[in-house]
Amino acid sequence: MNKTLISTLVLVITLCVNANAQGLLQEKNKFTHQDTLRGSITPEREWWNLTYYHLDIKVNPETKTIAGKNTIQYTVLKPNQVLQIDLQEPLVLTKVTQNDKALEIKHDGNAHFITLKDQQNIGETNSVIAYYEGKPREAIRAPWDGGISWKKDNNGNHFIASSCQGLGASVWWPNKDHMYDEVDSMDISVTVPKGLMNVSNGRLKSVIDNKDETITTNWHVANPINNYGVNINIGNYANFSEVYKGEKGDLDMNYFVLKENLEKAKEHFKDAPKMMKAFEHWFGPYPFYEDSFKLVEVPYLGMEHQSSVTYGNKYMNGYLGDDLSGTGWGLKFDFIIIHESGHEWFANNITNIDIADMWIHESFTSYSENLFLDYYYGKEAAAEYVIGKRKNVRNDRPLIGQYNVNNEGSGDMYYKGENMLHTLRQLVNDDEKWRQILRTLNSKFYHQTVTTQQIEDYLAEASGLDLKGFFNQYLRSIKIPVLEYKVEGKKLNYKWTNTVDGFVMPIQIEINGQSQWILPTSKNQTLKLKSKNSKVVVDRDFYITVKEF
Repeated sequence: MNKTLISTLVLVITLCVNANAQGLLQEKNKFTHQDTLRGSITPEREWWNLTYYHLDIKVNPETKTIAGKNTIQYTVLKPNQVLQIDLQEPLVLTKVTQNDKALEIKHDGNAHFITLKDQQNIGETNSVIAYYEGKPREAIRAPWDGGISWKKDNNGNHFIASSCQGLGASVWWPNKDHMYDEVDSMDISVTVPKGLMNVSNGRLKSVIDNKDETITTNWHVANPINNYGVNINIGNYANFSEVYKGEKGDLDMNYFVLKENLEKAKEHFKDAPKMMKAFEHWFGPYPFYEDSFKLVEVPYLGMEHQSSVTYGNKYMNGYLGDDLSGTGWGLKFDFIIIHESGHEWFANNITNIDIADMWIHESFTSYSENLFLDYYYGKEAAAEYVIGKRKNVRNDRPLIGQYNVNNEGSGDMYYKGENMLHTLRQLVNDDEKWRQILRTLNSKFYHQTVTTQQIEDYLAEASGLDLKGFFNQYLRSIKIPVLEYKVEGKKLNYKWTNTVDGFVMPIQIEINGQSQWILPTSKNQTLKLKSKNSKVVVDRDFYITVKEF
């Protein structure tokens, strides 16, 4: 969890409202009271700090129901007697207790306000137990429109999984459903019919035979975990494993797949240790050695659940067999194994406080695909791949969303975001320095929740560059810089257009095959050339548009 005082975080989020906010005022009317309760650090959330969860549930596949309880342990930060717990309809919060006393619940849509009877004294560690039951929302198009996927495998066995990014973990279990406060540790106990097994986050501590045609699997998560990273995966699984010799020692890597796919998986999942080697090189040690690393087969495409990465790419390279870049390089690896595992560093280790800043998760993780290729196939292959994905950018709206209402920015946070970072690498102009910037980013913000401003400030300081205009351009506007130039005799005229105020970015060009840096501004500038009719080529690694005038 982020160790910064929660009251400070409230102020930080308020200060993070930026130039993008003005453009988003048009959208403001579409946000509801429920959006505010879900997306803001309410007074009923602010006063207590999560320390531990024990989620203990029974899943009934035949009726598509869940019933159970969540023990919520917390430390008191300031006086208050009302606590907010989130649980989405149609699930029902049936009872909440503290010290065996039933508590009054005021239901407000998906937010539930619990009035505590015992005095809440600053510094004390207390707990409540939230009981719930019902049919959770069924996923319509997981993982994008999430909930619980109730499927069956080819042999007729139940095949069930959760996915809830954006929608919120409260779609299937009661919790403090805001990204800013990660629980320190967690136990997950899931009871399912015999013949099936549940795989969740962390390490398997025990499997209990309940002697009533059910079993209970008990998992323990030793590290802080974000709510949407918690998952259940239920199926007729086979398991195999290996030990990876990593930067922090031996790392257990476990794989849970449908029994029918066991041999196929043993071959195809060789991308997993390759991923680990490349990403530890670029980003530093895997952040969750204590909890192991798992790949778990599920009936949807996949998701970055912490230490329990889910996989449904049908044992194909690329994205379901396609190359998102159109260059061929995307078929050199399984997109889901590489991309979703990259989120262990960006989303699970470093987590955005507000979902408006989800570019931090997706831009860096999309860029991780580029770095995987760089590690195994070289810098040019990686550049071709990331540049190839520019064709997918829509520039429909900025990458940063509206704060405090659970609103994401544009889906361009993937392709545009990774090209922004690829451009930043060119500006750093030192590959080893860039690698150390990324590694230090993960150590500086280890197991923390962060704001955009914190990431911007760090990258500026670590690179030694003035990046204020750079980030305003790429994160907070839909403008792609245009470099306009013209060769006239022995002169090169050039300038930036389509830029935000304060945009400053040098760029590398070639003049008759010779590399040179120039620093365009919004005013026309002139560079003397050695000869007439010189050939000018702009470095394509910079995410800009080039126009001759």
